[in-house]
Amino acid sequence: MAPLPADPAPLFVYGTLLFPDVVHTLIDRDPHRTSTIVPGWRVAALPGRVYPALIPDPDATASGQLLDDLTAAEWHTLDAFEADFYTLTRVTIPDHQPDHAWTYATNDPTTVEPTVWNPDTFAEQHLPAYLTNCTRWRQHHDTTQ
Repeated sequence: MAPLPADPAPLFVYGTLLFPDVVHTLIDRDPHRTSTIVPGWRVAALPGRVYPALIPDPDATASGQLLDDLTAAEWHTLDAFEADFYTLTRVTIPDHQPDHAWTYATNDPTTVEPTVWNPDTFAEQHLPAYLTNCTRWRQHHDTTQ
């Protein structure tokens, strides 16, 4: 797992963690959320995957939410969930205090599609099955801790 951030900045979510049911399945609650944007990043579709990746793109702006009241235990759970594919990365949040957040971004932007990930399509076509997978992951995670 990646080391957890030392500063108390919020977590910027942009993909499946935008859905309160997903977060609730993983950490047993839905944290406080604030909508925001992150310039210089794009939420990219991934080939063969229902979830996206955040990649640097100087011409784009990523929309998402800040989760600003995560406990240390919740950070650890989310980090375990995300760490196989993503790296915890610092991003700048304009007109916000603090002026930055942490997010899970991909290490390899060459693996993404040129299209932007669509949360509405995810909700319509994949959310129920994804929640089932999250429940299985959580059960396994809880038994191995």
